[in-house]
Amino acid sequence: MMASKLGLAGGIPERRVRPIWDAIDSRQFKNALKHCTTLLSKYPNSPYALALKALVLERMGKTEEAFSVCLNAKDLLYTNDSVLIDDLTLSTLQIVFQRLDHLDMATSSYEYACGKFPNNLDLMMGLFNCYVREYSFVKQQQIAIKMYKIVGEERFLLWAVCSIQLQVLCGNGGEKLLLLAEGLLKKHIASHSLHEPEALIVYISLLEQQSKYGDALELLTGKFGSLIMTEVDRLRLQGRLLARGGDYAAAASIFQKVLELRSMCNAKLFGSPDDWECFLHYLGCLLEDDSSFCNGANSDSIYALKPMDSQVSVLTDEAFGSRLSNASSLVQKLLTEANNDTVRCPCLANIEIERRKLLHGIGDADKLLDALVQYFFRFGHLACFASDIEMFLHILDLDKRAQLLEKLMECCESLSTNPRKTLGQHITVFKIQNIVGSMFTLPVNELETTAVKMSQMYCENLPLSKDLDAQESVYGEELLSMACNLLVQLFWRTRHIGYLVESIMILEFGLTIRRHVWQYKILLLHLYSHWNSLPLAYEWYKTLDVKNILLETVSHHIFPQMLASPLWADSTDILRDYLRFMDDHFRESADLTFLAYRHRSYSKVIEFVQFKERLQQSSQYLMAKIEIPMLQLKQKANSIEEGEGILESLKQGIQFLELSDKIGSKSLTFNEELQLRPWWTPTYDKNYLLEPFEGVSYCTGQTLDDQIKQSQAKVVKTIEKRSLLPRMVYLSIQCASSSVKGSVEANGSFFDPKLSLELRLLLDRYANILGFSFQDAVGLAFDISSGLKDAEAWSCNLIDWMNFVVFLNAWNLYSHEVDRDSNTWLLVNLILKKYILDKVRSMGPLESSPGCDLPNLVLLVTEPLAWHIMVIQSCARLLVTSGKKKKKGGPSEHCNVQLSQQVQDSIQSVCETIELVRQWINQQISMSDNEKSENILSSLRQDGEFGPGKVYRVVETLSSSSTIDKDLGDRITRALQSWSPADITRKIITSQRTALSNFLGICDSKIKSLKELKAHL
Repeated sequence: MMASKLGLAGGIPERRVRPIWDAIDSRQFKNALKHCTTLLSKYPNSPYALALKALVLERMGKTEEAFSVCLNAKDLLYTNDSVLIDDLTLSTLQIVFQRLDHLDMATSSYEYACGKFPNNLDLMMGLFNCYVREYSFVKQQQIAIKMYKIVGEERFLLWAVCSIQLQVLCGNGGEKLLLLAEGLLKKHIASHSLHEPEALIVYISLLEQQSKYGDALELLTGKFGSLIMTEVDRLRLQGRLLARGGDYAAAASIFQKVLELRSMCNAKLFGSPDDWECFLHYLGCLLEDDSSFCNGANSDSIYALKPMDSQVSVLTDEAFGSRLSNASSLVQKLLTEANNDTVRCPCLANIEIERRKLLHGIGDADKLLDALVQYFFRFGHLACFASDIEMFLHILDLDKRAQLLEKLMECCESLSTNPRKTLGQHITVFKIQNIVGSMFTLPVNELETTAVKMSQMYCENLPLSKDLDAQESVYGEELLSMACNLLVQLFWRTRHIGYLVESIMILEFGLTIRRHVWQYKILLLHLYSHWNSLPLAYEWYKTLDVKNILLETVSHHIFPQMLASPLWADSTDILRDYLRFMDDHFRESADLTFLAYRHRSYSKVIEFVQFKERLQQSSQYLMAKIEIPMLQLKQKANSIEEGEGILESLKQGIQFLELSDKIGSKSLTFNEELQLRPWWTPTYDKNYLLEPFEGVSYCTGQTLDDQIKQSQAKVVKTIEKRSLLPRMVYLSIQCASSSVKGSVEANGSFFDPKLSLELRLLLDRYANILGFSFQDAVGLAFDISSGLKDAEAWSCNLIDWMNFVVFLNAWNLYSHEVDRDSNTWLLVNLILKKYILDKVRSMGPLESSPGCDLPNLVLLVTEPLAWHIMVIQSCARLLVTSGKKKKKGGPSEHCNVQLSQQVQDSIQSVCETIELVRQWINQQISMSDNEKSENILSSLRQDGEFGPGKVYRVVETLSSSSTIDKDLGDRITRALQSWSPADITRKIITSQRTALSNFLGICDSKIKSLKELKAHL
């Protein structure tokens, strides 16, 4: 562009523009706006000057004014032929349009400019950028090919090829498009050759997508192979292609060469010699069972199969033995060449060889045990040891596992004089006991003894950490987590609250020593949530400092509990922070994608787009998008006008109804890192502590996998149900309003009968999600209300059933299709009162009733009861209006009198129901804090040989000022002196009181609004 060469910016001398950009960069937006005004006075018809002003206005939060200025600049570009159209002007407009969610206007501006100047490469690249932001893969391909035809540059061809791959991987493009991309590359190679390593990688990936492994190998081993500079990378790629092409012998030879190169210990040239993945590929190819290649692409789940998962080999015993002999020889060579004690791969390889023998039926379990013990001798002190051998343990039977544990314990007693190593080995043995499930088979007394041993070991080894920085991990840190898990198990088995208190005490003790142990915080978070101390759980969650992508993978620890709590302000903060990150990422992800194009990192292009799509289909993201307006609706439910305002902003619930319709066609993703959750709550909807103890069956890998699958299926149904609610609330209000005779004359509006039909269809759909037909669901509701059927029938989906009954009543007010002898007003009032009263009566004092059903009680009051109140309000306001305007004595007045009585009865019933909840809350709050604190602490003061309190006394003794070891150092000593069990109990009580006070405020506001409504009637 000549303008930029002449020192012009958008046709304006650069010296006049620079002060504006300087002010923007320093966030002095008022000064920037003054400079813009000055610039426009001199260049009133400059689109670039207007674009700068729009940018400044947008940064100042004046979005409407910024949009208007942008439109003026765009009109000038379209209508004034004398105006300079350059990429600088258009890119500035694009920034503003994008931030204002009008990217389509930026795209149309670039399309216009490219049409006017068809061979301008800068403008075409700007248009390509717009298509990248819109994820318009077909248009990306078309404009990239145009640029390639103009200048013949390899990068533009690769842009086109990447766009084609994205059409196949992420769009609706068929695999035939890959042939087009292959043809483009072949033609380019014939005329221009290949010059970039990424070009070769793209070409090979294209061939792999078509399963043309032979062609890919020919390309890699030919003259273009030298484009991949690192020999090991080239060989690994070659081995992968050979394996996927079925040439296992050649693939094994290649992987063997990689292992040998890396064992030379020249990490700069060949990378780390500890290449366990490469050995697994080598052995898999050698035995022709390498499923990691045969399975193709990884599953969408983040819980993909581990590399060690393998099929049983189809080789004969003789061939199998011969090949394993070759593998053993290679391992011995690698062991010889490994000249330090940090290389674990050859030792693990020996264990894997013994495992494969067992799988093939020719192995000896004792040899596998010996290999594991030898590995323990060398690496048993490492934190990674247990995870290293976990897969090997699953092949052993119970007797062999017991033998292994016995041998490892003997090793711990006879080995190193190094206290750090000895500590690490003991921790490893505890971890292995947990992996094989032996901790859950121990009697209660042995379990308690083990927990005491763990806490003693932690305290005794604290002097090892005296010189560590506060940020560094304390030696033996994992011992308190393991002791906590045992104490929680003891609570589960015995139902003695003292064990739960103990588990909290030792975690708080550990966090006093070192504040940054995230494992302790996650355990505490779930323990406090279980004990209905959610404000305290939320405080610990905030100390995790969850940011960026961790909001997607970690927030499941607190997200569901907050949605079922009365902490509406905190819940809103969590939802908004999460949605802000997601929305920002979706905007920025396009920038990253285009940056990857510019820097020729084409594999990253596909990675960024696929990652963005994964996040967009996140189950948690969809749930958050639904829950934030639902939370707003619950907060405004006491005022029908404010509630209708929320519904209006949601297009009367239609936008979520559309979302619900799409769920069936979408493949939702589940990105939560569930492996970080405590054992007792493996998924958000499962809590073993709420169930009776049933032994170890829960902790098997298969049980956990099944639980995760059930939970994911439940999430899909939950999203569908929740997305129906706003529309059903809106339709219920409309149907209820139409039931008031004369309401048309009163408010001048007409009710569309189609709305009643739509609510009937949604009720049918809602019932189907709950596993019933509409008629069966209605029948069940009346049977339960009359006592003909057990109320337990609804226990699993209580809130959903309550919602159904509320919406059924609203629909019947207009349609009158439910049996005329059945009073749906009475049905709702009876069932809501019955279940809420049952919940209140089932709960004791919070400080002594961990796991009580407070969350469901909160949901009953803030959802079905709230929707019922909105239905009551919608009838009442029109009854008041029509009563003033309608003449007395007419048939409509008789109907309205009857309806008015039903409304007043419902108000009375709801008030009585909420009053019962208020009385229970006030009773809880009125108890003395000192009395509550004493009740909690007394659970730890148990006499006798067994019972809670022994672990607590271990840490209490250490923290006693008279016995603090002088060898602990100043920092740990000060921490121990600051630890106070009484403070912890006070925090628990204060937290429970805060939650109850919030709930009480919700109840008070509902009763107040109902009393005001009753006064008007």
